[in-house]
Amino acid sequence: MNNNPIIVENISHRFNGLVALDRISYQVLPGEIFGFLGPNGAGKTTMIRILTGQLRPTAGKAWVFGCDVVEDRENLKPQVGVVFERQNLYERLSGRDNLDFSARLYGVPGSHVDLVLARVGMAERASEPVKKFSNGMKQRLLIARALLHQPKVLFLDEPTRGLDAGIARSIRSLIVELSRAGITIFLTTHYMEEADQLCSRVAILNRGRMVALDTPRHHKETFAPGKPATLEDVFVHLTGDRLAA
Repeated sequence: MNNNPIIVENISHRFNGLVALDRISYQVLPGEIFGFLGPNGAGKTTMIRILTGQLRPTAGKAWVFGCDVVEDRENLKPQVGVVFERQNLYERLSGRDNLDFSARLYGVPGSHVDLVLARVGMAERASEPVKKFSNGMKQRLLIARALLHQPKVLFLDEPTRGLDAGIARSIRSLIVELSRAGITIFLTTHYMEEADQLCSRVAILNRGRMVALDTPRHHKETFAPGKPATLEDVFVHLTGDRLAA
């Protein structure tokens, strides 16, 4: 097996007879920001749940930093951090208390709390209750929580959805900083400009199947040789999906 942090071979998954993923194969490179795109229901979140050991695939194999996602889930857990779209924080607790609680669950030193708060730019507001935070601040806190145990790969499921433009830009800047620090980023997003800006490669799914995998630039050049094209043009052409606002 090679040293790529994520290796997926012919992964399939079915829910009650419905095909969520159909023989998906790809690899993610070290330190890469890898975009995993598709319409709602295309299988993006299902793939994240499989790669983080929360869901068993119906068929196929996958490894994250050498850990089989089915057979080696105990060793897999310390390797991965996950931020799902739903902001599942304790609103009445302060930001710091949220992280202190998670640190105890992870079994990591309390000193990690200060490190991750500084890393995401939340140190000055950490003593305030989460219910006073903006959506962008909550998103930063969720990323901090995912970094507590110093994972090697970070799964981000729609990290800027519903955020104001300025806050979304700051989250994107943070993602780039984490990648430059050596963390591999697995990103889902409905914002094609975001994927174009951040991702070194983009996989596009439609109805559970991977229909394209390449750099954003090559996607656009292949779609419209010699003509201006956007990643959204490519996405709509391949999936028939008019992106949600």
